[in-house]
Amino acid sequence: MSVTWWAWAAVLLAVAVMLAIDLLLHRDNHVIGFREAVIWSGVWIAAGLAFGAILWAWQGGQVAGTYFAGYLIEKALSVDNVFVFALIFTAFAVPAALQHKVLFWGVIGALAFRLVFIFVGAELLETFFWTAYLFGAFLIYTGYKMAFRHDQQPPPDRNPVVRLVRRVVPTDPRYHGARFFTRIDGKRVATLLFVVLIAVEATDLIFAIDSVAAILAITTSTFIVWTANAFAILGLRSLYFCLAGLLRRFVHLHYGLALLLAFAGLKLILSETPVGKLPIPVTLGVIVVTIGFSIGWSLLATRATAGNGSGGNGGGGGTAATHPPAASGTDGPQAGADNAAAADRATVVNDPS
Repeated sequence: MSVTWWAWAAVLLAVAVMLAIDLLLHRDNHVIGFREAVIWSGVWIAAGLAFGAILWAWQGGQVAGTYFAGYLIEKALSVDNVFVFALIFTAFAVPAALQHKVLFWGVIGALAFRLVFIFVGAELLETFFWTAYLFGAFLIYTGYKMAFRHDQQPPPDRNPVVRLVRRVVPTDPRYHGARFFTRIDGKRVATLLFVVLIAVEATDLIFAIDSVAAILAITTSTFIVWTANAFAILGLRSLYFCLAGLLRRFVHLHYGLALLLAFAGLKLILSETPVGKLPIPVTLGVIVVTIGFSIGWSLLATRATAGNGSGGNGGGGGTAATHPPAASGTDGPQAGADNAAAADRATVVNDPS
């Protein structure tokens, strides 16, 4: 698929405008409620579907189908990002009112990183046929790890990138409102919120390798791969606030995501064999059925827990050390008071380095 520079310019401008509107509407760093998160999720999904419709009218059903396949697989893998974001926010005790700001700047970093990965990956696949076998094997191995080592997540504050930043950049181990940097005794230092942002970016860097390789298994068109990534992760913040309180019910979703990664790896390997590329309808069918089955399996497996009121809304009891942070949709007065208190106090986290 050949894309002119003006198409790239139009998409980049549209993404920039949407991000600017989002930043403007959330400039007060308020706590994101569940209802607001659902509305924004609907907006971002509608934007992604609308772009697919534009592709259909512009380039035809084959290109649009390829985009939707990439969009769906990235959207599904985004749920695993939500798990890790919940872990990071819990580990660093991030006040609810500041979480959207961290995710906003994290998304901007993700868009930039993925653009680089996409161009490099697509060029490698186009130039060296054997890289398809390497990428395919990597995706299959990643799927295996996700299926059988999903719970082996290292503590976010032990991430090598986070530890390096703490060693190189003068850091104060407290929150200073919504600031990433502040001055203490006349010296400019990074706040704990900046460390959290680095943790989010470092984590997404790892996820980007998996997701970009998975979509490159569907197509090597840099325009399709990046737009599928972009429109999927634009709604990542809203998805987090929608699902943060429901994560405990998705107990088997990682098996579905692992199967999708393995399928993408197998598809990439087969593309360099006499079998060739699998048809887009087959790819879309596998993605939809796998996601639907793993979600349905998870909900059925946890229906008893949900019926007892301990796994549904995430707004009830439980400590931050053992559960993901509740969705900000807990709009009750106690939740609001707790969030305000958390935002006001300086939360000190021991520096492990």
